[in-house]
Amino acid sequence: MQKRELGKAGGSTPTPAKRGRPFGSTTGSAASSALAGGDSAAPASLLGPSIQVPASFADQNNKRIVLALQSGLKSELTWALNALTLLSFKEKDDLRRDATPLAKIPGLLDALLQVIDDWRDIALPRDFTKPARVRTLGANSVVTGFGNEYEALSSTDALSQAGPGSGSSNTEASSRKKQRSVEWWFDEDGLFNLDEEGRAEKQQCAVAASNIIRNFSFMPDNEVIMAQHRHCLETVFQCIEDHNTEDEELITNALETIVNLAPLLDLRIFSSSKQSYIKMTEKRAVQAIMGMLGSSVKAWHCAAAELLGRLIINPDNEPFLLPSAPQIYKRLVDLLSLPAVDAQAAAVGALYNLTEVNMDCRLKLASERWAVDRLFKVVRAPHPVPEVCRKAAMILESLVSEPQNRAMLLAHESTFAEILMSDGRHSDTFARILYELTSRPNNKVTTARGVWGM
Repeated sequence: MQKRELGKAGGSTPTPAKRGRPFGSTTGSAASSALAGGDSAAPASLLGPSIQVPASFADQNNKRIVLALQSGLKSELTWALNALTLLSFKEKDDLRRDATPLAKIPGLLDALLQVIDDWRDIALPRDFTKPARVRTLGANSVVTGFGNEYEALSSTDALSQAGPGSGSSNTEASSRKKQRSVEWWFDEDGLFNLDEEGRAEKQQCAVAASNIIRNFSFMPDNEVIMAQHRHCLETVFQCIEDHNTEDEELITNALETIVNLAPLLDLRIFSSSKQSYIKMTEKRAVQAIMGMLGSSVKAWHCAAAELLGRLIINPDNEPFLLPSAPQIYKRLVDLLSLPAVDAQAAAVGALYNLTEVNMDCRLKLASERWAVDRLFKVVRAPHPVPEVCRKAAMILESLVSEPQNRAMLLAHESTFAEILMSDGRHSDTFARILYELTSRPNNKVTTARGVWGM
């Protein structure tokens, strides 16, 4: 499956910008106008082989879409997921009026999440575990359409109806085969528990549903609904928690969804009175983020760094994030050393918000090995995005503002002075830093040591 790179991450602001656009946003304006108007003359490659979506489609078919997702039938699921994929798509500068907010379609978000949950219920390979499974998929239908059900059904019928020879032995064999075919329907490897092809198709449906949820998270009308929807948050956090075994595309979509909702996200929702489906806790959610932060996949650890920077803005999230602060600082400082500019930007944005939280954060970051040197590197390189350089300089200023850090930072006085003289863009910031280091009335001994090398 095609993977997508996450957008560049700078710092965070009270209302941070969205992290890029839904997949396919690099297409031209002709594609967006064709999708918006349902132009029948548009090339088939823009609208898919079997579906065209006019502007009024969502209003006329909202109940049908939800029921199709809830049906569990392959043909209905495919139709609904194709329709929602087009409805949830929106160009960056597209002025479409038919962008579909979740509030217009009651039950849609839960129906999409159920598609993901159905896949996760059967996601573990049979080689590792064989839990008892209850027949739920297609309980009220003959066949669901997934996998090789038609071939399996016809073959068992043929076995039960035909056989060599005749007489009592043939009758007995037929009865045994018929009994076996009935048991097979309810067996773990039977009709309604899916074969390997059916599992692969269910996985594709789950990925498509996660992509639609991701696209929905880009719409401002959906942010509050999704950030307060416990089932949605539990599902996406569980996806990233199982990043070692889960589909990579599903993890990326879940992570981007959380990052988009992070400014409105309160981790206390996992201990609230709202109905829980997966029993996710605040501690497990933070551990899932830490797992992403330590990942070797650039798109994942960049997104996790940006996510931490956005979550810490909310004071209610501090008690859950600060116990992991030492590991967070160490990993973010490691990201500063990477040559990838987007990794550096994500780390600087997260560190900028963390140092604004409290004094303890500033003290721990200053004592982290290589932290100051790598912040200097970002400023002096300089980073291609000027805002990242500015925030790196402001992080250094925050560290100097703590008296306990001044003796440690005074060893870098010559570097501060060099940047002050050579870089006019940050001269004001580094002038304030030198003033804090050497001109405080209660810092006379430190001043002498800094100036004269004592």
